[in-house]
Amino acid sequence: MHAVMRAYSGTDANKLFDLPEKKKAEVKNVIMPINGFVSYSLVRTARAGFSITICQDKAGTDESIRAARDWIAKNASDAREAPPKVSEGAVILHL
Repeated sequence: MHAVMRAYSGTDANKLFDLPEKKKAEVKNVIMPINGFVSYSLVRTARAGFSITICQDKAGTDESIRAARDWIAKNASDAREAPPKVSEGAVILHL
């Protein structure tokens, strides 16, 4: 399995967490059909938050990055956030 974490920050980054919270079903419809999808979590922090996507392989997490970028462009293009810091790698333990 492969995981990708996207950490968001910036002036309007909280909007990137308010909006998906209101549109959970829409986000689910974007993320879950990704080939090899395993799990997705969106975590709010004091400064904004991060997302974690786990897929069966890197191709799936690459697709999740594209899907997230497209969804943000379509739904939150006015948010002035810094580009997310992306970390990714092989999953060694998933419970």
